Amino acid sequence: MDEPLNSVLIVGAGPVGAVCALALQQQGIDARVLEAQPADARADTRTLALSHGSRLILDRLGVWGRLDGVTPITRIHISQRGALGVARLAADEVGVPALGYVLPYATLTAALKQVLADAGIAVEYGVAVGRIESGAEVATLHTADGRALAAPLVVVADGGRGDAAPEPRFERDYDQMAVVCDVQTELPHGNQAFERFTPEGPAALLPKNDRYALVWTASNADAQRIATLADDEFLAALYRHFGGRQGRFLQASPRKTFPLKLAWTGSEAADRVVRIGNAAQTLHPVAGQGFNIGLRDAWELASLCGDTAQAAIGNAAMLGTYARGRRTDVLAGLGFTDFLVRVFSNDIAPLRHARGLGLLALEVVPPLKAFVARRMIFGARG
Repeated sequence: MDEPLNSVLIVGAGPVGAVCALALQQQGIDARVLEAQPADARADTRTLALSHGSRLILDRLGVWGRLDGVTPITRIHISQRGALGVARLAADEVGVPALGYVLPYATLTAALKQVLADAGIAVEYGVAVGRIESGAEVATLHTADGRALAAPLVVVADGGRGDAAPEPRFERDYDQMAVVCDVQTELPHGNQAFERFTPEGPAALLPKNDRYALVWTASNADAQRIATLADDEFLAALYRHFGGRQGRFLQASPRKTFPLKLAWTGSEAADRVVRIGNAAQTLHPVAGQGFNIGLRDAWELASLCGDTAQAAIGNAAMLGTYARGRRTDVLAGLGFTDFLVRVFSNDIAPLRHARGLGLLALEVVPPLKAFVARRMIFGARG
């Protein structure tokens, strides 16, 4: 069954798809959103680390003021286990109120869902997209319930989960998993985050309310073992792994694991179709870049649509301009996180010493510190 032509169709109502729809509306462009999950789907339990740049996007869309339970990161402590070299980043050194913000994924998605409803943006839940057909003038979505929906531009923001997802142009399996949970430490966090590099992989502590959100990277086999340890054994192992900068680890919530990989599919999918967020690229969580790059994808795409004549939205020239404009930011993020994982996740003596010198330089050279901090906050255009 064919339906009338839509302005823009967005596949995926997660944060990236929702931000894209809201930003398009600000540009005067109607969007219709399809989400495979039902409206009452179980809330995602992940924790997000938003950059200050992402806060600015959410603020412009009227979302930030609706978020509760947000914990600012005002300082970041970076070190490597068993070697010299420490770097400290501070928000006041970069001229921002916070380097980042930590909040539950479910908090953001609930706020975005409400803002979408208040804005009158059409969102259909429980609608799976079977395939996407590209054409010279429109792209057509074929849904699992037998409908055909056409639009001059289809934005795929489904996290790469759809059946029509192309093979990545480049991917790397790190043979690692992230063990995630919340932990309580003996000392208060004081809004300071920690990034601790070890030969087995990085470990991050992110201030979250009165606790920390932990992201402990380990090999696949070790991660499964770590996640199933009894609480007292897990807390003791974490203390040995991370060290005592925050005193003892007192409590831990149930652990979950996520596989880690790098994948770059790219923005270009086909005529009249563009991919954004995790549908275009997947990054290792070190330095917290992936989600923030996805929000910049959504914002930049909507801004470009607003600057494009209505008849030209979704054509090859516009999508080519978008892809070229995003390539530097995306590839810089991919390269930066991949570099950190590959260079820091080993115990090779020359590299260990070089890493220490690099952290020392980051600590004592203010322009270098500002350069790194601004790119973590704002991306390649920082």
